[in-house]
Amino acid sequence: MTEERITEHTDEDGHTHTTHTIVTDGERKRGGGTTILLVILAVVAIIVAVYFFGNMSEAEVAKDNAIGDAASEVGDAANQAGEAIEGAADRVAPSE
Repeated sequence: MTEERITEHTDEDGHTHTTHTIVTDGERKRGGGTTILLVILAVVAIIVAVYFFGNMSEAEVAKDNAIGDAASEVGDAANQAGEAIEGAADRVAPSE
C-alpha cells in the first residue's frame, strides 16, 4: 500500500514550507524486462519442440515406407519363385 503524507511547517517569519513524503510498505514494481525475456524463451522452446517433433514424424513415415517397400520386394520375390517352380514342374511333367 502507498501513502502520501503532506506536512506544512511555518517558521518564525511566517513562511510556510510544505514537504511531500510518499511511504510504501515495501512492494516493488517489477520491470517488464523479465516478463518479455520469459515470453521470448517460451516461444523459442515451443518452436524447437515443434521442429523436433516434426522431424520425428518424418522419420516415422520414412521407416514405414521402407518397411512397405521391403514387403513389396518380398512379395515380388515370392511371385518369381512361384513362377520358377511352375516352370520346373512343367519341364519335369509337361501338361498335356
